Amino acid sequence: MFERMQLAEATTLPFWRRPVTLLFIMAAALPIAFSTWFALLNNFVIEVANFDGSDIGLLHTIREIPGFLAFGVIFLIMVMREQILGVTSLILLGVATAVTAWFPTLGGILMITMLSSIGFHYYETVNQSLQLQWLDKKRAPKMLGWITAAASASTIVVYLLIIMTWESLGLSYNFVFLATGGTTAALALFLLLAFPQFESPTPQVKKMVLKKRYWLYYALQFMAGARRQIFIVFAGFMMVEKFGFEVHELTGLYLINLVANMIFAPMVGGIVHRFGEQRTLLVEYIGLVAVFLAYGGIYFFEWGVMLAMVLYVVDHLLFSMALALKTYFQKIAEPQDIAPTAAVAFTINHIAAVFLPVLLGILWLASPAAVFAFASMMAAASFGLALMIPRHPQIGHETRFQEAGPLPAE
Repeated sequence: MFERMQLAEATTLPFWRRPVTLLFIMAAALPIAFSTWFALLNNFVIEVANFDGSDIGLLHTIREIPGFLAFGVIFLIMVMREQILGVTSLILLGVATAVTAWFPTLGGILMITMLSSIGFHYYETVNQSLQLQWLDKKRAPKMLGWITAAASASTIVVYLLIIMTWESLGLSYNFVFLATGGTTAALALFLLLAFPQFESPTPQVKKMVLKKRYWLYYALQFMAGARRQIFIVFAGFMMVEKFGFEVHELTGLYLINLVANMIFAPMVGGIVHRFGEQRTLLVEYIGLVAVFLAYGGIYFFEWGVMLAMVLYVVDHLLFSMALALKTYFQKIAEPQDIAPTAAVAFTINHIAAVFLPVLLGILWLASPAAVFAFASMMAAASFGLALMIPRHPQIGHETRFQEAGPLPAE
């Protein structure tokens, strides 16, 4: 049904049909639906379904279950190609986002969130695998930075439209969800039909891959998932619950954040290329320790909204440095392990995400500052793990405890 082509032959195609173009368009299509959902979520659930901190924690626990089950990608790629799975997952995300406002109850929101989350997490799992397979190791840091910038640019357009039209045109949640989710689904359908199916030079192992020499990568993924989940769930919720941000105000903050990220993300690729994965991740983690402690100080010392907004932007800029974790894995992984290990790592990344939001949602009711103090401890633990990354990671030299040399036996 679909045209197939070896990756090496793709240079003969027009630029708009090449693998790197596909990666850029997918990166731009995802945020149209997901960033809209994220921007409207806190106001939508509070205004429509009267959510409190416990409810929002439950919602994000449900949302992360498909991420925890990302290893299911391994079984799906036994019967369908990674590229097709990624694009069809993007279609599911778009359709589910489009109909979000049709289910304005706790149960309905949880159900539609689960469907959109399946699309999002399976897409992300496959997308990371395709990026690492299709991008040359030497160019990968910079290309990943530019792909991140493309996603940020797409999100900026969405946020600008929301800011300019939400109040002036009196838009409804239903209209915005339909328009943005439908756009993502339509773009994904175009990608499915317009691009050949690219054959990677190294066939991927189609079974669970869990190797002891990747242990540090697994540990860093686990900590990253736990730490990031706290930010995703509670930082935006804080802006609405504590400071009373409305939709256009919260979207304005997201816009400022995205402009900064769009400028900074391409620079991160250069930073990783010049200073290496370890130094980049150490800067990220020590910065996050300080940011999360300051978040707690907002509640403990009653610091103002301007500091909260600055911290939100800095937080995102630091998180963009996490692309160093991708390139670290690309350097230590056997080529045939990339797809199955990406799926397993995505599951590991979401282990804490399944139970942390609901538990910390309960803690939030008693002490929001304690939630952010816990996040700072997670960032400090990540810093300790990152100290074990070698200056020049490669196969057989995955940690500082090993000398570079022959591939160890499993």
